[in-house]
Amino acid sequence: MSGRGKGGKVKGKAKSRSSRAGLQFPVGRIHRLLRKGNYAERVGAGAPVYLAAVMEYLALRFSSWPVTLLVTTRRRVSFPVICQLAIRNDEELNKLLSGVTIAQGGVLPNIQLSSSPKKTEKKSA
Repeated sequence: MSGRGKGGKVKGKAKSRSSRAGLQFPVGRIHRLLRKGNYAERVGAGAPVYLAAVMEYLALRFSSWPVTLLVTTRRRVSFPVICQLAIRNDEELNKLLSGVTIAQGGVLPNIQLSSSPKKTEKKSA
């Protein structure tokens, strides 16, 4: 009778909430931090799962840019520059972080066509 609870059912192996939700981010840790952080008096069971999913989505959207940047430029770039390029070149991240200034992030390379010199036509004789 060992391993049986009150109901007589045999308990299976413990499964984390992250694996149940199909996530890589730690749902239990996020739940603990939400409770200890004094964000609210009570924290529901679904809140840390949802927050972990959102954080994982943002991390995946954000992490694809440094690899692309290193392959295209073939040189090392500072982390704030990578952050700036990743955010400003992604439509959703740019909208989410439109009011954010990243220190040492620089600006996007953008050349205005109106400021470039006009081409003159050659006269044929």
